[in-house]
Amino acid sequence: MDDLAALQSLGLELPSPAYIVGAIIFGLVGWVAFRYGRKQKKPRTLWLGVALMLYPYAISRTWMLYAVGVALCAGLVLDRS
Repeated sequence: MDDLAALQSLGLELPSPAYIVGAIIFGLVGWVAFRYGRKQKKPRTLWLGVALMLYPYAISRTWMLYAVGVALCAGLVLDRS
């Protein structure tokens, strides 16, 4: 328990369960989009998939994770047209 208190004093906290679930879901959607884009030779879909897989590493707020994830998924839906 002292290790957790030491990490919190440094400003490091464990992510919430909602954040972890969101990161996993958007990462899986990104992986599927990446594979589809590579197979169909669609570079925009491929790069949107890469973005979906990597952006959770740069965002620490749960609400921002979901906002950016929904925006990138909307980009995937619009790219289908």
